[in-house]
Amino acid sequence: MPYFVYITTTSNNTVLYTGVTNDLKKRIAEHKLKLKAGFTKKYHVDKLVFYETFENIEAAIAREKQIKGGSRQKKIDLIRGMNRKWKDLAEKL
Repeated sequence: MPYFVYITTTSNNTVLYTGVTNDLKKRIAEHKLKLKAGFTKKYHVDKLVFYETFENIEAAIAREKQIKGGSRQKKIDLIRGMNRKWKDLAEKL
């Protein structure tokens, strides 16, 4: 089963959120439908702009922590490396 580390943002790319899941399509749908209370619902952080795939949960969680511990600029650089125009990648899942 693959695991995913992902970054979502707002429609105007101001707020970044990093998460981990084993069902990226479902998790992004939950963000878009605002099904779970919390940060992403409160700040409308539902545009998928970056993700990576991992074979085990331990590696995914370690990478999530690494990304979360990095600067905003490092997150922006990651996003630009995969998605220069910051398009919503959810449409291609």
